[in-house]
Amino acid sequence: MMVSNRTNNTALITGASGGIGLELARIHAQKGGDLVLVARSKDRLKALKTELEKQYQVRVVVLIEDLSDADAAERIFTKTESLGLSIDVLINNAGFGGHGLFHSRDLADEQAMMQVNMVTLTNLTHYYVKGMVSRKHGKVLNVSSSASFLPGPLQAVYYATKAYVTSFSQALAEELRQHQVTVTALCPGPVDTGFVAAGGLEGVEVFNNARSPSSVADCGYRAMEQGKLVAFNESKLSFMLNWLIPFLPRKMVLKMSRDSMEKQSN
Repeated sequence: MMVSNRTNNTALITGASGGIGLELARIHAQKGGDLVLVARSKDRLKALKTELEKQYQVRVVVLIEDLSDADAAERIFTKTESLGLSIDVLINNAGFGGHGLFHSRDLADEQAMMQVNMVTLTNLTHYYVKGMVSRKHGKVLNVSSSASFLPGPLQAVYYATKAYVTSFSQALAEELRQHQVTVTALCPGPVDTGFVAAGGLEGVEVFNNARSPSSVADCGYRAMEQGKLVAFNESKLSFMLNWLIPFLPRKMVLKMSRDSMEKQSN
């Protein structure tokens, strides 16, 4: 069955079954945009599809994919092409972390993290940006992290993957500027999502003051609409990471970063 665009404003969102991705889907639907929702959780995505189609009269396509699979991006692109969908907004939201000393963590977990956070994100961007360039319009929102501005002892690979996302996003934004395509990196601080449980981060004090997914999604969506390069959900994060941290001794920064990730004893 062919599915055609009704609004010429279709967004593809990865990791859409919960947290920031789910809230971004709600914002886009509220604005009248159609959606392609991608995640592993079939039941959650179908429930969200029902909610959004009923409440906002938009068209929602659900794709069940494990983004740690090396071929996931190609399958997603092939499916949207077969459905006749033109993706106007790409939101690479899916990602996960993991806590612990690098040498003690399972290598397969780290490889899956790199695949989801960096490789699949890059592949999806490559597939869909080509169409945006040819149409001379489009927006990309990559959900990165304030962690991308620091090295991250006890989350070494996660912080490094997010550094890649923020750097990649800004470089791509400059390349695409002449084609009327914008790329925005959303760099929030701690967010109250399933990230803590999935990453084994229970007991890490910094997450006690985590912001709501809806507030972070609103910040990111507005920044994307405005074509901003980098968006922080808290002004103090922007000041600290841009104007304070770069001038501190590197060993001090490393100690501060590690201390923030240490688990608190009961």
